[in-house]
Amino acid sequence: MKNIEELRKGIEERKAVSAWSKGVKVYALELLDELEESRRYNKADMHIHPLDNIKAEMLNGAKDWNEYSYGGSSLIYDGDIAERLCCPSELKKTRNGDRNPNSRESWLDAQARALYQACRIIVSLSKREG
Repeated sequence: MKNIEELRKGIEERKAVSAWSKGVKVYALELLDELEESRRYNKADMHIHPLDNIKAEMLNGAKDWNEYSYGGSSLIYDGDIAERLCCPSELKKTRNGDRNPNSRESWLDAQARALYQACRIIVSLSKREG
């Protein structure tokens, strides 16, 4: 059983080299902050128990990370998302988010993918022993 501070420390200690991985790390910390705030508001335990569905808690009513992203629960402006997830050359290539990140995704789709990865990090850390 881990508490939220232990999870935060685990995320902060994760090595992040690429702009994408650094952005995912920021999303993970934000999700953890939201989880902590929700638990404080509901006067819930700050410990993550093995049977807790923390993914559902982090989704905060959204059915998936796409709905979470498109619903405005995270960043809403393409330029802000691009700045978080791109290195300087990618930012230039996308004109600071004016162009989509690739031919298959919008910036909100890319953010949903990053949020999914951030959630997986948190869930994985919550299940580790020690």
